[in-house]
Amino acid sequence: MVDRNKVSMSRVPILVILGATGSGKSRLGIELARRFSGEIISADSMQVYKGLDIVTAKVTPVERKAAPHHILDIVDPLTNFSVIDFRNMALPIIDNLLARRKPPIVVGGTNYYIESLLWEILITDPKEPSMQVNSSATNSSTSIENRSDDRYNVQDRLNDNDDDDDETAPKKLKFDARVYDGSNEELHQKLIKVDPEMAFKLHPNNRRKVIRSLEIFDQHGKTHSELLKAQRIAGGCGLGGPLRYSNIIILWLRCNKKILDNRLNDRIDGMMEVGLVQELLDFHRRYNEQRIKSNTSPDYTKGIFQSIGFKEFHTYLILPEKERASEKGKKLLQQGIADLKLVTTRYAKKQDKWVMNRLIRRGDRQVPPVYSLDCNDVTKWDSHVLEPATAIISAILHGAKPEQQPLNENFENQKTTDSSTNMYNYCKVCERVFVEEHQWQAHLKGGKHMRALKKKKKAAEATQSQEYQLTCT
Repeated sequence: MVDRNKVSMSRVPILVILGATGSGKSRLGIELARRFSGEIISADSMQVYKGLDIVTAKVTPVERKAAPHHILDIVDPLTNFSVIDFRNMALPIIDNLLARRKPPIVVGGTNYYIESLLWEILITDPKEPSMQVNSSATNSSTSIENRSDDRYNVQDRLNDNDDDDDETAPKKLKFDARVYDGSNEELHQKLIKVDPEMAFKLHPNNRRKVIRSLEIFDQHGKTHSELLKAQRIAGGCGLGGPLRYSNIIILWLRCNKKILDNRLNDRIDGMMEVGLVQELLDFHRRYNEQRIKSNTSPDYTKGIFQSIGFKEFHTYLILPEKERASEKGKKLLQQGIADLKLVTTRYAKKQDKWVMNRLIRRGDRQVPPVYSLDCNDVTKWDSHVLEPATAIISAILHGAKPEQQPLNENFENQKTTDSSTNMYNYCKVCERVFVEEHQWQAHLKGGKHMRALKKKKKAAEATQSQEYQLTCT
């Protein structure tokens, strides 16, 4: 246990525990919270919802008592809860803990939630107003509205110099993506008119990003490219603004893929044994009863229905009760289990890839030190995970440099490209558009392009020969 009175406030770190699902993030978070008198902030987009504890792999009631948890099990399962809602709820908790010299421990597998806390996001998503959650759920004595610190009002700072009478300012485009059904090419042409710089970095078929740029212009009255430039000037990069806090430690639990896949498969088998399917059936029944009473159509795109598990078992869940015991029902159940294992292992791979590409390899981004912890052998957890993590944190609390070197220090093969460095390239021969340089270069050297070029050259030579023969007759 750390004596908080002997630790300088400037040295109290924000701990972030990253890792693929099933790597042991919750376990490490609780152990570190107990050892350093910290409190856990859950950064999981599905565990924020009430109920469905098995499918969302929540910590048990006993584990919750072992350390204070925030933003866990607090939102109605059928309510949309966005990353903005999470950020607005979590930041005051972090600041309140730091003021009390208690380390906030951010634990969870939703990486973009964590990203919203660590970096200033200068371009806010053009969404509807955030949902309201009972303030008691955050267990914090401060609120964003009452803070004098303007870190939470980055967008207001960007708009301080707006001049509505400035004739050179671009006029706002009234655009609503929800009602627009134009083609991808039409959308791209709209973006070319208002923000050609961004348009030439986006492929016309990347409808989602084209729409986002149009919505940003409509919401802020400034082009997406202008806001990205302001973001870089403030110390950020194409992925976001500068770091919010100066003292952050990232602990990355890493595990061999084959070992982790086996662990995840065993975990799902364990979920089945403790009632995963019954939990899904009960919730599905309650949802449909409520839906029928309110005379609304089924919508499986909101709230907890986005969780891994519902889609995989959907065909089984909608079967009449009598059919579930039939051969068809048993087959659908086994297929659901197989699908759940597949998507879970894929998700784990995606989580680790995110850490590597957006943290470790980023040479153009302010990234806190990332320390690697080997969680391959759970029988050696203390010596391979807990003790190294403790040594790193203890050193920083006492103003010393940890003996273990951060993974992202002097990392080779860094990545400095993202969508902001793309450039529009049009191949007249193949009549195709490319925006990423490596794809463009690969296309120019590719066999399909070479064959098309050769064919076009032959056609041009044949036409030239015919024209020459005509002039000679």
